Amino acid sequence: MKLENKSGKQKSELLMPASSLERLKVSVLYGADAVYLGTPDMSLRTKSKFSLEEIKEGIAFAHERNVRVYLTLNLFTHNKDVPKIDAYIETLKDMKPDGVIIADPGVFAYVKERAPELSLHISTQANVCSWITVNFWKKQGAELVVLAREVTFNELEEIRERCPDVRLETFVHGAMCMTYSGRCLLSNFMAERGSNQGNCANSCRWQYKVGLRLNDGSIKELKLTEENMELLEFVLEEGHRPGEFMPIEEDSRGSYILNSKDMCMMPKLNDYLRIGIDSLKIEGRNKSPYYLAVVAGAYRRAIDDYYEAPDSWNPRPYMRELETVGNRGYTMAFHDGRLKNFAHNYENTKSMASWEFAGIIREVRDDAFIVEIKNRMQAGEVLEFLSPITLEPTLLRLYEFDIVGSTELVSEVHAAPKKFLRILFTAFDRESVEDLKKNFPKYSILRKESSLTEEEWERLKLDKLTQKVELGQVSEDIYPERVERLQEMISDELMDRRSKTSRYGVEGCCGRGCNGCLMFWNDPQYAKARDMMAKKKHGEMLDRDMREKIS
Repeated sequence: MKLENKSGKQKSELLMPASSLERLKVSVLYGADAVYLGTPDMSLRTKSKFSLEEIKEGIAFAHERNVRVYLTLNLFTHNKDVPKIDAYIETLKDMKPDGVIIADPGVFAYVKERAPELSLHISTQANVCSWITVNFWKKQGAELVVLAREVTFNELEEIRERCPDVRLETFVHGAMCMTYSGRCLLSNFMAERGSNQGNCANSCRWQYKVGLRLNDGSIKELKLTEENMELLEFVLEEGHRPGEFMPIEEDSRGSYILNSKDMCMMPKLNDYLRIGIDSLKIEGRNKSPYYLAVVAGAYRRAIDDYYEAPDSWNPRPYMRELETVGNRGYTMAFHDGRLKNFAHNYENTKSMASWEFAGIIREVRDDAFIVEIKNRMQAGEVLEFLSPITLEPTLLRLYEFDIVGSTELVSEVHAAPKKFLRILFTAFDRESVEDLKKNFPKYSILRKESSLTEEEWERLKLDKLTQKVELGQVSEDIYPERVERLQEMISDELMDRRSKTSRYGVEGCCGRGCNGCLMFWNDPQYAKARDMMAKKKHGEMLDRDMREKIS
């Protein structure tokens, strides 16, 4: 399955995530050269919805379309995990993936000894940042090494020159972590969810408040006003830097001191293609099919257009498309070495865009598309059908909606489980039935414009501005003014309505037995459930809340 350009040299592959069979098929249809996936018990994929049977179907679907599949075994093993590895290796032998992604050196040696025929890849969790570490893993038998997000482009270029005989993979798009390529213990502390076991609660993106501890031991929230703001300043003093005070800043919006923007290397993608990085990785294992379709489509066209005409390649048309999917603002991250403050979003943690997921085609009938509804649609809104075949979207404005199973047409529809919309081919003015069927197969995506507040539009404008500042296209001098304008639009009333933190995972464990929940594997109340999990086959979780079963 080698990819070659016109000169006969191997092309960089586009590697997309897949957390379910549906998402795998969307990624494949919209241009992935390879996909990576895993089961929730033996990888950093606790939200994976794959059963072993679905993984087999997914591999067959991908291989029929000349797309590679990499399976993840990149957990850091605890003793409880070791008994399952032998059975998992036998499963891997049977499935015949194109690669197995591993982080733990012990697991690497274990798999290599028992299944030498498998192609072994080194996960980003191994934090590989230099050419000597790449060469180390090559000598151990690794065929591909995923580099840490913290590797700068200059370092990457040197690694490529010094390590020409091992495949290199690097992230080019997706979420950033506040610490070292996923190595974080904040989630463990805040929510008892193992971030290094695939179950991060994203505690770095929560909103934090400054408080005061009084002499009686009580904690009071500190209300900063114009009257007291000049009288108080809170600072940190690190033990080995006496006298060096670092301010802690907060206003009525709260503080998002750890919240990073999303990585997007599209403006520099030609550099990665020029030096011959083998695999360009997209992060997003929990993202929607809409995200996967748009991001895969944008990078697919960008890569193909570069190999077609590298001297005239321009990132702007692909960036416009990437701006239509939810993001926290884009950053070049560590590309140039120094991580500047423009890589952080201090204003809020919300992921947003000017477009949103409207639906997904579930069936192509003789006379109509059957679309699963994914968002509210109102009469008169324009729907964009994103084709995995053609470059341009197809537009359709509907003034009434035909719900499958209903005899009445309605002017508004809302997303609900198993709720489907019938869109007749006769609703399209210019497209032939043959073209519609050919260009929009099952799993094609529909989108619509988002309804954003004035504040949200200002945030998107600020995101675009900061990206231009980061790229050196405009002066930094205009940045503070735009930040202040956004801050003025965020009222105290609005902040009171916002959730102060992501509560998911704080109150307790769901009891399904995934790899990343510390409560499940250590709390005495789940002892019986853990015994049951030991007898389950790989990828099979407990089918309901075990707290009810053992109570």
